[in-house]
Amino acid sequence: MNTYQESKIIWTPDKDFIEESSMFKYITWIREFYGLDFDVSVDNPIKNVKNYEKVWKWSVENIEDFWESIWQYFEIISHSKYSKVLTSREMPGCKWFMGAKLNYAEHCFRHARWGENAITYIREDGTKKVISWNLLARQVASLSNWLREIGVKKGDVIAAYVSQIPEAVVALLATASIGAIWVSIGLELMPKAVIDRLNILGPKLLLVSDGYQYNGKEIYRVQDIEQILKSVATIEKVVTIPNLKESLEIKTDKHVYEWKDITNIKGSKLDFEQMEFNEPLWVLFTSGTTGIPKPIVHGHGGILIESLKGSLHINTKQEDKFLWYSTPTWMMWNFVVNALLNGTRIVFYDGSPMYNNLMPLWEIAEKEELTILGTSAPFIHACMKFGLEPGKQFNLKKLKIIGSTAAPLSPQGFRYIYDKVKEDVWLYPSSGGTDVCSGFVGGNPILPLWEGEMQCRFLGVKAEAYNSEGRPVINELGELVIELPIPSMPLYFWNDKEMKWYKESYFSLFPGVWWHGDWIIITDRGTAIITGRSDSTLKRKGVRIGTLDIYKVVESLPEIQNSLVIEVKGKIILFVVLKPTYTLTNEIRQKINNALKEQLGPYFIADLIVQVPDIPMTLNFKKLEVPIKKILLGWEINKAVNLANVLNPDAVFGIINALKPYMEEIRKETV
Repeated sequence: MNTYQESKIIWTPDKDFIEESSMFKYITWIREFYGLDFDVSVDNPIKNVKNYEKVWKWSVENIEDFWESIWQYFEIISHSKYSKVLTSREMPGCKWFMGAKLNYAEHCFRHARWGENAITYIREDGTKKVISWNLLARQVASLSNWLREIGVKKGDVIAAYVSQIPEAVVALLATASIGAIWVSIGLELMPKAVIDRLNILGPKLLLVSDGYQYNGKEIYRVQDIEQILKSVATIEKVVTIPNLKESLEIKTDKHVYEWKDITNIKGSKLDFEQMEFNEPLWVLFTSGTTGIPKPIVHGHGGILIESLKGSLHINTKQEDKFLWYSTPTWMMWNFVVNALLNGTRIVFYDGSPMYNNLMPLWEIAEKEELTILGTSAPFIHACMKFGLEPGKQFNLKKLKIIGSTAAPLSPQGFRYIYDKVKEDVWLYPSSGGTDVCSGFVGGNPILPLWEGEMQCRFLGVKAEAYNSEGRPVINELGELVIELPIPSMPLYFWNDKEMKWYKESYFSLFPGVWWHGDWIIITDRGTAIITGRSDSTLKRKGVRIGTLDIYKVVESLPEIQNSLVIEVKGKIILFVVLKPTYTLTNEIRQKINNALKEQLGPYFIADLIVQVPDIPMTLNFKKLEVPIKKILLGWEINKAVNLANVLNPDAVFGIINALKPYMEEIRKETV
């Protein structure tokens, strides 16, 4: 909707939760260390709405002081002093903590719990691996020493084509420790998508695993690996990591090494290259569903300090056991690895979250006694539609936090968590992006949670909702923008040192202000509501509406499993996936439009409702609204969408086939 409608509080933190939170401890520290007039109520979380607003305003009005406070509070290890916190506030191109030398990997071992487990890996078939902090350190030391011996040096690219195996974490930390640049690509990507990415970066070494399990099937990638090696000329050496079989043999003229032979070498010690704050740590690729994936380069210091700040919001601690389902292609995999900075035990599930009637993540939450379970809004909505009741089916006594991202979570999704999962759990919806490998808006352990809303704008993030005139608005729908720099913004895009592509991507709409491409409402309580991508917004009679509002209504109907909505030439076209026992009839069509009319108004009834077998999704579970719209406007499929970056490409063709009888009518202008 264009304006905000008051919602209700669905959860409040109790006194112990607030007092034990990282946010409470940080605010208490800055009050004492900086002599600032800040307060946190442990008895009345409602008071913390204004209390937090005061802290947030200070953090964005005094960004240099704020980020220096994060540096001091977390006692960042620097091997040389910084001369300046921030060179300027101009975006892009500003530099942070000039002169500081540090290493991301060094900080990952700083709070190691020696003798305890650091990583747990669980495959879909139940196979389990555990890596202790001691073993993690030994393997990182062995691998980093070997990388130096074979000539890998600072600034070289090391790539991995793997699933969620724990060896990937070892490899990332070893890469970072010597100052090389890491990139990981999940085995779910097909060879063309992998080749496109690797040929951009030119890696010297590739780590590979043979395959993975997904939805009850073993998926082997050996032939795909051989194709990749033939197609990426810069790769000189390959390290094989068996996963499905005892050994992994590949046909290639590259030098091939076995993981166990490298990492079983004893006697090596951890050693960390001193890196400038603004030197590259890793490259993350955006989804690339509508064009070339953006190769985003992040720095050692920016990721380090932003991740530590982010831990204040998600409240990760040494004693936590943390799983956020992702593949190594998506930034949330890196986000999980970042939890090592707090000494947190991280957990990976390698398989389909939808397998066995959506059970695996809940089973792991019970068996591993997870304290934090992160997933996606589509997964939560699927559990809700399926009728799953995890609170009854599993023992979730240790679960403190449920995270949700990738897409907006509906108010019904909020209620489902508290009705069917756990009434005292803290639901943590957040929104940010691969672009910063962090969040802009999300949770806060000292604040109440309002149904359908994210609790706050993150500290140090000057997020605003801009109207069409480029001015901030409150309680109204606007473009999500970031007015001031944050340390984990991209250093640059690979091969874009002049920042032309970078500027076109984020600074073309509002010069000097980061434009993110989401619709957002910032409420007068400081909460945030993301309603969808701004380039997929529906507009009728001058009234704009986010696609999430349509999905809330349509997917609340008992017959509907999933949906996708677009606007083409003034017509609203709604695609629906029905539950197995239903077929789309005129009666169901009328029921859908009646619900849209009653809840959203007459402008937003669908002109065309079409049943399809599946809704196409990106690899990080976002609906392909814009590519489908382009196809219906006459774009060639291969120009509208890169199918190699689509989770379920058959769904694209399913929509096209379903629409064939209507295409001429759709492309006519609405009078």
